Amino acid sequence: MSDFIQIQYFCRMETIRQERINNLLQKDLGEIFQREMKHVSRTAMVTVTRVKVTPELSLARVYISLFATKDKNALMGEIRKHTKEIRGKLGNRIRHQLKSVPELNFYLDDSLDYIENIDNLLDR
Repeated sequence: MSDFIQIQYFCRMETIRQERINNLLQKDLGEIFQREMKHVSRTAMVTVTRVKVTPELSLARVYISLFATKDKNALMGEIRKHTKEIRGKLGNRIRHQLKSVPELNFYLDDSLDYIENIDNLLDR
């Protein structure tokens, strides 16, 4: 096997690993928000739409959609305040799959709001 093909294969393996970890974190974080973080979200519905981990698995960017809330920025602030608690709960769930729990950075995913706004404009 040539060096180029080996490098290409190795790079692809990294992305497959990252994709698996992204999916694992998305699933577990979604369950944490639905079942264990009701005191933060209250009546709002929190959906984890996407997770992207860095290649060294030290940082995870978590994209969240928020529904049934008037002030999304305030709720995002509450979620960010509880990052340490969320990370601890995630660590309890993934302790057998990963050596260390990545740092979590939360971002508001407003793509669904954008799509809804376009639909409303098209309906007019």
